[in-house]
Amino acid sequence: MPYSIADSRRQIDELVVRRAEVFRQKQGIDLRTGHRVEAIDPQAKQVSGTTLEDRRFEIGFDKLLIATGASPRLATIPGGGLPGVMALKNLEDGRAIQGLLAAKTVRSAVILGMGYIALEMCEALRARGLAVDLIKPGPVFLPWLHPDLAVVVRQEVEASQVGVHLGRNLQRIEPAGEKGFKVLSDGPTLECGLVLVATGVAPNSQLAEKAGLQLGPQRSIHVDKCLMTSCPDIFAAGDCADAVHVVTGRDVWIPLALRANRAGWAAADNVTGRPVELPGVAGTAVFKVFDLQVARTGLNAAEAREAGFDPVETVIQSRSRAHAHPGASTIHVQMVADRRSGKLLGAQMVGREGVAHRINAPAVALHAGMTVADFIQCDLAYAPPFSPVWDPLLTAANQLSKAL
Repeated sequence: MPYSIADSRRQIDELVVRRAEVFRQKQGIDLRTGHRVEAIDPQAKQVSGTTLEDRRFEIGFDKLLIATGASPRLATIPGGGLPGVMALKNLEDGRAIQGLLAAKTVRSAVILGMGYIALEMCEALRARGLAVDLIKPGPVFLPWLHPDLAVVVRQEVEASQVGVHLGRNLQRIEPAGEKGFKVLSDGPTLECGLVLVATGVAPNSQLAEKAGLQLGPQRSIHVDKCLMTSCPDIFAAGDCADAVHVVTGRDVWIPLALRANRAGWAAADNVTGRPVELPGVAGTAVFKVFDLQVARTGLNAAEAREAGFDPVETVIQSRSRAHAHPGASTIHVQMVADRRSGKLLGAQMVGREGVAHRINAPAVALHAGMTVADFIQCDLAYAPPFSPVWDPLLTAANQLSKAL
């Protein structure tokens, strides 16, 4: 959605993959829109709720899939519910933001938060010509990213004329007449025509909890490798459900698109009698912020330590292309391993090219349980327009092996 919002010529509805009529007419599925499920009765095998016309309904089931997703953590500060204080989670949110930008002249925006969506929307709104400020209470910019890499991202954001306000405790949001809003904190007062709340999401697990189903990390719905919940015949998939981390073996809640899609397919197979297990996730993610690609997979050093490993890490700078090839840029790589076993635990990368797909190599290595020594011997592709002979990942692994 941020990329649609960035281009005034694009419509959010272009992102719709399949419309309700296709399910009903082509596939014969009894798809009921305008029905709000309010309770699940696992013993009676029944869901119940109300329609938009306020009529009660009850539907029985043999198998049930809960795919309720996640919702934005909305601002709890005074003024957080004012019209024009928006989030971006679903198509309705996207339409509302596009409508606001089209209906009136909005010259500036304040984004609460500095995560993936915040930074993608920061770029999108700058592309629409808005002045943008980012603000959050925490003192660290991208705390999950190694500090040497995080400073590169922050410099890119600030070079794009975006204000970065760290360690600012939000106090309230006030209407400010034609200007829109005032965002007040213990720092400077920020005036804007749009406030975007991008402080993260929380799993929609309330129905499951009321039904007595077991919850997992961050109150997500706990599922086994077959996507079954603690109640037989009830499954959960997508951003509402947890997963197993392939590095730690622990339950985690990492709401990302590929896992949600894959879990939906696996749940369908299990519901229809074809047993499928999912091994887990590595937390592989990538996002773009202005001209930078930022990617990660696996654990950072702090997460590795918390999981019981003895982490060793290295940070290197390399080139995106061979030294004599024009157009090369710097790639920053962080890599972490376990001192005792030599096992690769995670990697992070920041650069202007060659990052987004390169991160898939260590992701596969994590799924395979490879050691750093194993990874060093991987036969990675080389051609001058794409990489030095020694790929930046291999250079990082070589340096890491010396510290083990």
